[in-house]
Amino acid sequence: MNLLRAALVLFLLALLFGPYWLRAAVPVWLPFLALAGLELHFFVGAIRAAPPAVPDRGPQPVDKELYGYPAIDELEDDEEYEYEDEEADPAAPAWDRPRPRPVVRLLAGAALIGGLGLLLWLANGRTGWDGLSATTRAEAAARFSSEASRIAGKPVAIRCDESGRHVGVVQHADGVARVGGTVAYLTPDRCLDLYRLAFKDEVRSSQTGRSLAVLAHEAWHLRGVADEGTTECYALQSAVGLGRRLGLSEARARQLMRQQLAENGLHGAATLEYRVPPGCRDGGPLDLDRTSSRFP
Repeated sequence: MNLLRAALVLFLLALLFGPYWLRAAVPVWLPFLALAGLELHFFVGAIRAAPPAVPDRGPQPVDKELYGYPAIDELEDDEEYEYEDEEADPAAPAWDRPRPRPVVRLLAGAALIGGLGLLLWLANGRTGWDGLSATTRAEAAARFSSEASRIAGKPVAIRCDESGRHVGVVQHADGVARVGGTVAYLTPDRCLDLYRLAFKDEVRSSQTGRSLAVLAHEAWHLRGVADEGTTECYALQSAVGLGRRLGLSEARARQLMRQQLAENGLHGAATLEYRVPPGCRDGGPLDLDRTSSRFP
């Protein structure tokens, strides 16, 4: 178990400070969850395990005959007899050595996880969207706004919601926009994906594809399309050109959007409204370019 714990810690360090492709391939919460479960297993196991039977260490009747020690049953209630304490002897049997308390082990595990969490926070500040300079973030947001304006057919603004007030885990959305409005909000993670593509030529496969689709989706809302399924269908088609302008080849951009289209059909009931309608197909009523046989 200690070897497993050490392996998880080393893997987390590699995930936090190692190459980008590793962080892109493995969600950082996964090894944290495994480590937390391992520490909980240690704690519960230490509590539930029955303590080993420890023989009486006091002087026995035979000690009186051999060494002159009084037997325990011959001592008065308030009488004590000093004899050598052998519990700290490193040569003593394993059952006779002091055992770490379960609570101490739990606190040690919690301190380990807390320390790694602090490292994650520091690493995210160094490598995440917040780790970029204010000038770089503003330049990236301006580029996103320009691309969204091209899709929306009017000047619009894309803002990366660092505060989390508009989009994120609580809102269960990667982007949000008022239909027909002029401002859309994206999560910092989506902005970071788009920044890495446009400015660093880095691709996170399906994550990059999803970020392109989200930006195009919100742009179509700003254009005036309200239905989520129709908006998503238009977004997957527009995101091909968007991906090309941000640095992808046409083949790669279409591959990513076809992957997004396939994943769209796998969405559960919670995201049913975002499923593309049957007309979202080559030559269908939602096909934006019926002169081409490539879809999206």
